[in-house]
Amino acid sequence: MTASCRSWWRNCALEADSEILAIDRMEDHIAPLDPNVAKIRELISSLELCHHKAERWVENIIKAIGAGETRKGLGTRSPGREHPAEKVWQRACAALSAWCAGCPSTKVDLLIGTVPASQLLACLGERSPLKEWQVQRVIEKIHSAIRWPQSCDDPTAQYVWILLSGGEYEAVYRSDCPEYYKEHEDFWLTTVRTIIHDTENGDEAELSLGLAIDMLMPCHWRFVENLQIVLEAIGGRLNPEKPFAACGRNITLVPIRRRMEIVSNTLRVFCGDPESKQELDKDLLALLGEPTEAKRWLATSLDKTIRLQLGPPADLRAMSALVGPDWIRQ
Repeated sequence: MTASCRSWWRNCALEADSEILAIDRMEDHIAPLDPNVAKIRELISSLELCHHKAERWVENIIKAIGAGETRKGLGTRSPGREHPAEKVWQRACAALSAWCAGCPSTKVDLLIGTVPASQLLACLGERSPLKEWQVQRVIEKIHSAIRWPQSCDDPTAQYVWILLSGGEYEAVYRSDCPEYYKEHEDFWLTTVRTIIHDTENGDEAELSLGLAIDMLMPCHWRFVENLQIVLEAIGGRLNPEKPFAACGRNITLVPIRRRMEIVSNTLRVFCGDPESKQELDKDLLALLGEPTEAKRWLATSLDKTIRLQLGPPADLRAMSALVGPDWIRQ
């Protein structure tokens, strides 16, 4: 009989395997948790390896484990300090808004990352009311990230999911058009029934355009490429050259994969595994310092989280194989 996971594991597992149960027993042994230890564990629970800053996050967590405390975490950025990626997101919104306002794609002189906005907008082809509606949904999706976390408290700033109803970590699909989109229900239905044909871990796969917009996370390491896939689909091109990579979908393509494998090897050695021929990072071992029970629990938790995200268990793989409910094909 399987056991459900403690909330610490929400970013990497639904059910507890033998390793997770053993790590949970380590937690019970050191309970009650020191507030600093609990805060570091929460950083591990918020880690997403598909985030464009994931490698830096992992290093910050390891530094925190070594120091026994951290000032990192959600909401710790200095007031008024712009997110380094926000300029890319803002330019994407500006370019898409200009297109919706009728500006020819060739006249939009912006760089979105390293890609000219005119090149991305050209993917949309001839303007139509349906395309304008779909592009507006993309703008709202990106805006929700720019305005986060303020959007959490402002319903008018929140993105309304097109097909997902449980959020990006739950494959719970809507069966009816959301009230927010009722005025253009035909556009909504066409969007969710438009199917992108790409690959998932090398195998042929399908993805609803509605889901692709829902999963278009600006903080993703492949945001610009994913944006192009979505705009191509809106323009009618449904066989992209590159696969769509979302949270947990095509995680094998993440550019820091090898680095995270080295980190995982290093954490296991720190926690007592014998050194092998696998590559280690001696600098990370130095940052971790002398092992303690709390440090071992945190390091083991980080290692397990990394390994589960790089090789998701079957239940999470099923969730990441986003296609959509059967009714969209009817």
